Amino acid sequence: GIPFAEPPVGGLRFAAPEPARAWEGVRDALEHGPTPQRGDPGVTIIPEPSVPGEATLNVDVFTPSPSEAAAADGPTDSAGAAGLPVLVWFHGGGYVAGSPASPWYDGRTFNRDGVVTVNVSYRLGFDGFGWIDGAPANRGVLDWLLALEWVRDNVAAFGGDPRRVTIAGQSAGGGAVLTLLGMPRAQGLFHRAWAASPALADVSPQRAQALARRIGELGGIRPDLDGMRSVSEERVRQLQREALRPPRGARGGGADLVAEGLPLGPVVDGRLVPAKTLSSIASGVGAGVPLVVGTTDDEFSSAFRASEGSLRLVSRKAALKRLGLVEPRRSEWLEANRREGLHGTAAVLGRYVSDHVFRAPLVRAVAARELGATVAATNGAAPAATWAYRFSWRSPVSGAAVHCLDVPFLFDVLAEGHVPAVAGVRPPQGLADRLHADVVAFVRGADPAWPTAAGEAFPARLYGATIATMPDAYASARPIAGV
Repeated sequence: GIPFAEPPVGGLRFAAPEPARAWEGVRDALEHGPTPQRGDPGVTIIPEPSVPGEATLNVDVFTPSPSEAAAADGPTDSAGAAGLPVLVWFHGGGYVAGSPASPWYDGRTFNRDGVVTVNVSYRLGFDGFGWIDGAPANRGVLDWLLALEWVRDNVAAFGGDPRRVTIAGQSAGGGAVLTLLGMPRAQGLFHRAWAASPALADVSPQRAQALARRIGELGGIRPDLDGMRSVSEERVRQLQREALRPPRGARGGGADLVAEGLPLGPVVDGRLVPAKTLSSIASGVGAGVPLVVGTTDDEFSSAFRASEGSLRLVSRKAALKRLGLVEPRRSEWLEANRREGLHGTAAVLGRYVSDHVFRAPLVRAVAARELGATVAATNGAAPAATWAYRFSWRSPVSGAAVHCLDVPFLFDVLAEGHVPAVAGVRPPQGLADRLHADVVAFVRGADPAWPTAAGEAFPARLYGATIATMPDAYASARPIAGV
């Protein structure tokens, strides 16, 4: 609950974050701070509680006693004090929900391994990412940047080394990692990156402006700064929900995600986010930062499970055409995913949504990194490598490696009380040990112990019932990746 910015209320509502003012005396920082999320929208399977209050722009810092930092094997600064590597975590939730207060984001598990952990709170939904005339765009992104600047300026007081900062996140948090990686203004604030199931938004200004106009129409207000400030925080959230509600008869769910993408998130405003993320990465931005990127095998594969009965009579090709997948890529993708076809049209559509939203973008991200490395090398810079992985362990609860299932393994919190509901009563501790250890090793500066993601048929580490390196690990998504 340590504030990195002033509370975004009153004159600071819908404004760029202002650095937090200093306080007198000793401040207790033993509880989670207020969260931008209000209530529990149930967007993901991760338990993410909301904490009331106005000072929502804060960080949770988990650290061993700073006096223990001298026992670490890290470099020393000019004063001779050792610094521990730092992991900065960005939570997911589709840019509209989520909370750093989740028990699954327990940084003490990384403290055990000599890593300082910082969990970041940032503005969500229309508050953080909505387009408002007269207000800065990408306020949530500005929150990320100010939090990273706070880490740079303050983490040494917690035993951390500001020269060894790894940014990491899952889903929208993974999207935040890639967005920051491709942002010129963010360079130098971090030195390594780990993106789990990254969900990129790359919202166009036109779409962002259209949503603002719709919210204004529904609320009877102007979609500018004065108009939005004239209504309460709760009213804006209500208008956001109404504006994003699919009209009667619309496809909804995974189909909308395929057709239109995420409605809220970082906007390609031409300034702070100067270009689409992967285009920026392909131009060489962030090329010097080592990157690990991965997905779960089944992500949103259950998106159409509720429609399984009604889809039995619909051909796979017709259903995919309705989602916008046409020849010749449709036949190529179906051939690469023949096993899914054995389970019916609903399973095929779920696999396609997972590939479209997560797995094909990963293939494009790897290709963008290769292009960016070439640009960097041409300009005399030393590009860093990229590694890929797949989390393939199937939960006995869902029978699948669904979206978010990897998080309690990554943080090594399988004993947390909410985990059995999604991973069963005896999830494999050995798998958590291995994934967590690989993250720790990466944060501490080691390269992953599997081949880099290079070339069209790149390999990836497979975290499943067994742990192995798999060649051409994303072959099933490549037909729709467009690279």
